[in-house]
Amino acid sequence: MGYDRLPPFQHAELTPKNNNKKLLIISVLAFFTIIIVSVVCAGLVVVLREGGGATPVGGTLIPRRATQAISRTCGKTRFQKLCVNSFLQFPGSLTASEQDLVHMSFNVTLQRFNRALFTTTSISYIQMDPRVRSAYDDCLELLEDSVDTLSRSLSSVIPNGKGGSTQDVMTWLSAALTNQDTCTEGFDGLSGAVKDQVTAKLADLSELVSNCLSIFAASGGDDLGGVQTQNRRLLASGENIDDRHFPKWLRREERELLDTPLSAIRPDIIVSKDGNGTIKTIAEAIKKAPEYSTRRTIIYVKAGRYEESILKVGRKKINLMFVGDGKSKTIITGGKSIFDNITTFHTAVFAATGAGFIVRDMTFENWAGPVKHQAVALRIGADHAVVYRCNIIGYQDTLYIHSNRQFYRECDIYGTVDFIFGNAAVVFQNCSIYARKPLPFQKNTITAQNRKDPNQNTGISIHACRILPTPDLAAAKGSFQTYLGRPWKLYSRTVFMLSYMSDHIHPRGWLEWNSTFPVDMLYYGEYMNYGPGGAIGQRVRWPGYRVITSDIEAAKFTVAQFIYGSTWLPSTGVTFLAGLQV
Repeated sequence: MGYDRLPPFQHAELTPKNNNKKLLIISVLAFFTIIIVSVVCAGLVVVLREGGGATPVGGTLIPRRATQAISRTCGKTRFQKLCVNSFLQFPGSLTASEQDLVHMSFNVTLQRFNRALFTTTSISYIQMDPRVRSAYDDCLELLEDSVDTLSRSLSSVIPNGKGGSTQDVMTWLSAALTNQDTCTEGFDGLSGAVKDQVTAKLADLSELVSNCLSIFAASGGDDLGGVQTQNRRLLASGENIDDRHFPKWLRREERELLDTPLSAIRPDIIVSKDGNGTIKTIAEAIKKAPEYSTRRTIIYVKAGRYEESILKVGRKKINLMFVGDGKSKTIITGGKSIFDNITTFHTAVFAATGAGFIVRDMTFENWAGPVKHQAVALRIGADHAVVYRCNIIGYQDTLYIHSNRQFYRECDIYGTVDFIFGNAAVVFQNCSIYARKPLPFQKNTITAQNRKDPNQNTGISIHACRILPTPDLAAAKGSFQTYLGRPWKLYSRTVFMLSYMSDHIHPRGWLEWNSTFPVDMLYYGEYMNYGPGGAIGQRVRWPGYRVITSDIEAAKFTVAQFIYGSTWLPSTGVTFLAGLQV
C-alpha cells in the first residue's frame, strides 16, 4: 500500500565507495575496545576456557548438562535452548547459583557483542555500494553503542559494582535490543556477501539480549507484567518529585537553564553563520565539545538557517545543551531521504546519542517532501534527553525516537506517515502534533511504536497534547484518513491521555500494520481525551486496545512513572507535569 513503510530506494547501478582508511582506523579502535572490555570482564568472572560446552574425560568430550539453577533461570526466558547452551559454554556456570547466573547472563551477552563488533569490523575493507555501506556503518555504530550500554549494565548488577539503578539497567538492555533490530533492519531488501557475512556475525544477538532482559526482570529487576513499567517502591512514593513538580534527575542548575532568558545564559560555544560567534558551523561546535564531560556544555546557535552534511552528537559527547534564538529563528535543515540510497537511520538532519542531550528553542526540518518517503528531521537515542520548545518538521518518519528515555515539552511536530516512530520510553507533554496532507492514497499515522519484547520498558505516552490538522489537511480531510498510530512490532505500546483531538482523527482511531499483523499482544490505550476526534464509540475492538478508566493505570504512563522523570528532569530546568493532573 502507498502509505506503508517502503523498502529503501536502490539504484540499478551503484558506484563502490572506498572508505578503507577511515574504516582501518575504526578497526584499530574497535580492537583496543575489545581488549579493554575483555580485561574488565576478566576481573569480574573467571577466564573463559576453550571447549566450555563439554568436559574432557579420558580424552573424550562428555557433553555438559544443565544444572537445576540453569534450567530454572532459562525457564524464564523466551529463547530457552540458546540460554542453556550459552551458559554451558561459559566457565563457572555449573557451580553458579541462580543469582550468579543473573550476573553471568550479562557477561555472556557482552562477550558475544564484543566478538560481533570485532568480527564485523574486520570486513570493513570490502568494497560496498552506498546503500550497503550505509547499513554496514549503522551496524558498527549501533554495536559500539550496545557494547558501551552492556558494559554499564554489567557494572550496575555485579556485587559492589558501580553504575546505574534498576531502572537504568532495564532501559539500557531495552536500548541494546533496539540497536540490534535497527542494525538488521538496515539490510532489509538487500542481498549479497556483505549482508550474509554481517548476518552470520550477528546471529543470536537479539535473542541473547532478550534472555538477559528476561532473567534480570524475573530476578526482581522490575515487575513488567501487564502494563507495569516501574519499580514498585517508586510507584508508591512521591519522594522523587520536588515542590515544583520537577523530576529530580535534572540538577538544579540545569533546571534553571531551560527557563533562563537567553540574555542571562553564558554559553561555552557560540555558533554564528556570519562569523560573530566562536565558530561558524554546528558540526565544528560538536567537534569542539569535550568528551565524557561531567559538567553541562552549552552551545548557543544564533539565528539562521543551518544546512550541514553530518550533524551527530555521538555517545561520547554527553551533557551537551543546544540553545537557539527561537524555533522560528534558529533552523537546522536538510533534505536527505532513502532516495539518496541510505538507510532511514542515516537520513536524520540531526542525531543525538550522547546521554544528557538537551535542546531548546530551535527547529529541525527535513525538506525532502512526501514523495521521498522516509526522511528523518530529528533522531534521538540519547538517554535522559530533553527537547523543549522546538519545531520538528517533516513528512514520513519525521521524528525518530530511537531508544532510551526522552521527554518533549511544548514542541510542534509535523508529519504524515509514522511521523513519530521508534522504541524509546518517551513522554510528550503540552505539545501540538500536526498531521499534514499526505500523498494521494496515503493514510496518515501519527505513531509507529516498535517494542518487540514484552520485557522492554519502552513506549510512547502523549499526555496533555493537541492533535491537530495543518490547514491543507483540514481543507481536504474528507479525502485522507488520519489515525493515532499503527503497530510496527508485536508488543507496540502507545497511549494518548488528556489530549485534545480534532475531527481529522478517524473514528476507528488506530490502523493495522497490515492485514495479517496480530493485534492481541500490543498495548494501545486512551484516557480521558476530548474534542471531536476523541470519541471512543467506534474505536477498534482489538484485544490489545483499551479505554483506560483507572487513574492508577493511566498514571503508569506519566513522567514520574513511565520515564522515571522525577529522578532526572528537574536538573534540566524544563517545566513538566509529573503526574496526571496539574
